[in-house]
Amino acid sequence: MKVLTSSSSRLLTGLFMFVLLFTAACGSKEGKVEGVNMLYGTNSKTWKTDKETTAAGDKIKQTDAMDDQRVTFFANGQYNMSSGAQTMNGKYTFDQGAKTITMMPDGAGTSNTFTVVTLTDDKLTLKGTDGTELHLEDE
Repeated sequence: MKVLTSSSSRLLTGLFMFVLLFTAACGSKEGKVEGVNMLYGTNSKTWKTDKETTAAGDKIKQTDAMDDQRVTFFANGQYNMSSGAQTMNGKYTFDQGAKTITMMPDGAGTSNTFTVVTLTDDKLTLKGTDGTELHLEDE
C-alpha cells in the first residue's frame, strides 16, 4: 500500500469527513446507539460506505473512490481507513453517553469528532457538525 504524505493524509481525512458527513442509513434501527462492541465486533470490524446525504437529507451520488472506502475499527482503539490504494491509520475514542466518536489520524495535529446517530451490529451512521451524514454498513 502507498504511504500517505501529510498533505495527502489531510486530503484523505477531508474526503473521509465529507463522506462521513453525507451518508444516510435506512431501516428501523436508525437512531439506535448500542454498545461500543458493535463498532469493532470481537476484535475488529470493517465498515463500508452505504450512502451519503446532505444536511437537508438529499442523497449524494457516490464516486468510485467513495464506493471503495472502508474503515476498520479495532478493539484496541485504533482504526484504519482505506480508499483505493491510499490508507490512513489513527486512534479513536467512542463516548457512548455523548454519542460521539473522535478520530485522530496518526501524525495529525487535529482530531475530528462526529455524532453517532446509529450504531448497531450492521449499521453505523455518523453526523458531521454541518448536519451531513455518512451511513456505513458492516462489510
